[in-house]
Amino acid sequence: MTKQVQQLDRVIIRFAGDSGDGMQLTGDRFTQETAAFGNDLSTLPNFPAEIRAPAGTLPGVSSFQLHFADHDILTPGDAPDVLVAMNPAALKANLPDLPRGADLIINTDEFTKRNLAKVGYSGNPLEDDSLSEYRVHALPLTSMTVNALADFDISKKDAERAKNMFALGLLSWLYHRPTEGTIAFLERKFARKPEIMKANIAAFRAGWNYGETTEAFSVSYEVKPAEHEPGLYRNITGNTALAYGLVAAGERSGLPVFLGSYPITPASDILHELSKHKRFGVRTFQAEDEIAAVGAALGASFGGSLGVTTTSGPGIALKSETIGLAVATELPLVVVDVQRAGPSTGMPTKTEQADLLQAMFGRNGEAPVPVVAPRSPSDCFDAALEAARIAVKYRTPVVLLSDGYLANGSEPWKLPDVDSLPKIEPGFAAADPSDPEGFQPFKRDPETLARPWAIPGTAGLEHRIGGLEKSDGAGNISYDPANHDTMVRLRQAKVDGIARDIEPLAVDDPSGEARVLVLGWGSTYGAISAAVRRVRKAGRPVAQAHLRHLNPFPANTAEVLRSYDKVLVPEINLGQLALLLRARYLVDVIGYNRVRGLPFKAEELAGVIQDVIDSE
Repeated sequence: MTKQVQQLDRVIIRFAGDSGDGMQLTGDRFTQETAAFGNDLSTLPNFPAEIRAPAGTLPGVSSFQLHFADHDILTPGDAPDVLVAMNPAALKANLPDLPRGADLIINTDEFTKRNLAKVGYSGNPLEDDSLSEYRVHALPLTSMTVNALADFDISKKDAERAKNMFALGLLSWLYHRPTEGTIAFLERKFARKPEIMKANIAAFRAGWNYGETTEAFSVSYEVKPAEHEPGLYRNITGNTALAYGLVAAGERSGLPVFLGSYPITPASDILHELSKHKRFGVRTFQAEDEIAAVGAALGASFGGSLGVTTTSGPGIALKSETIGLAVATELPLVVVDVQRAGPSTGMPTKTEQADLLQAMFGRNGEAPVPVVAPRSPSDCFDAALEAARIAVKYRTPVVLLSDGYLANGSEPWKLPDVDSLPKIEPGFAAADPSDPEGFQPFKRDPETLARPWAIPGTAGLEHRIGGLEKSDGAGNISYDPANHDTMVRLRQAKVDGIARDIEPLAVDDPSGEARVLVLGWGSTYGAISAAVRRVRKAGRPVAQAHLRHLNPFPANTAEVLRSYDKVLVPEINLGQLALLLRARYLVDVIGYNRVRGLPFKAEELAGVIQDVIDSE
């Protein structure tokens, strides 16, 4: 039987199941094959916070959403076209997001009375008309997988675990995904367990064959590759891109990279990734706590390395004293904060943008630090490189604000030409025996106001170090009030001066007729851009700008803000950037704020933008 193939321009698929069902692996494999096929894509993994929540419960639901298309896309999508639900909890948790007419692929084997009762179903939704608005494909995925693996010398439990590979094979057939990469992945993953490897490959192929031969699916779908600028591409997550950016910073500066880190969700993968790259002069140190981690990183910077520490919001709170020490000693340090929902432990696996004010002001005394924020998973590479450039050039700690959405999400990334990346010059101090004043450890570069970076043990460069206030120039400990005022103002002026060394804030206003500007920062870029596209398509002019540098702001920020009648600032917090803009520029920006642990939806923001335009 020849089945019909229908062309689509984009698809949004969400895999959902228990935290032990392998949904993240399934989604990741589908994503990798989609990237290899050449589609543009964006992903949204959504993890439970508990390491292992009770099986079959709503808190234990894990999902992975993938949006792929034959054209440029910016978000993982607002709502799935296809939901794969491995149990009743996955169905109940995700059904509210499903639009009418969407496809539902449901594992019927898990719809037992006990599992239904766990999540509050009084009856079986597969047996009433509650799912009549959807195209339901009710399949016994678990038992079909077990039957397909009956001849393998594995336990029933191991056979049942392979149901995610059966589902992956079925979806791979349904959307014409390549299979070679997944088979090679399984061969590598289970190389030491050959029977498990063969069983998972067999389950994957059985799912593919089921789609090919069953009458349950009379149509398969094809999404053609997107047009990309020529080059070598790979799919990349934000954490991996950030790690690569730090490696590149080491290469472009000639400095060894030292990472002092303590594992914390969702930043741990940066530590894991950097630990693989010793051949590039990267050293990783898993410390006993957050304070030891940042202390080691600052010590490495004192010794002439590019010191880096990675964490999330709770770790930033613990590191604050040592970050202040880096401000006082004026040494380069890259502090990566992969933000998550708080306060306190909060929701460790959910995303938020609520650490901006902590990054700006979360230290005692006047302790200014530059703040940089990437806009997408692949942009984490460039943001890491920029943070390192500023830290080295201006001898200052720099906070890089990523978040959980960027860290775990992925998109295609064109590998850059390494020679085109900015060169970073450490400019270590050298002894000058002819200088009558001798070495002046706080004598500043007249352009950058950066002090010399003197490597310990260098003859003639001996100097004091520590958190006590230093005298201007000589660097001796000083309690003089006038000197303290001078040093405080110099450190602030140094950070303020970085505005001369960054790109001006770019505004996208193609018609030139917009009176409303949408200004964002960090991971809201994709949703804002997609929303702006929708509003413009509806014939309404609107301008867009996005901040990478949050301290200092670009030099033309005031001019941009005052060029529009209204400025809308969407943030996944309660208005932190809006507070800074109002205070700095006396512009009454309009905040749009949600803190649900999830990224914005483009449709939601498009409606907000329309409302602001209509209120003109």
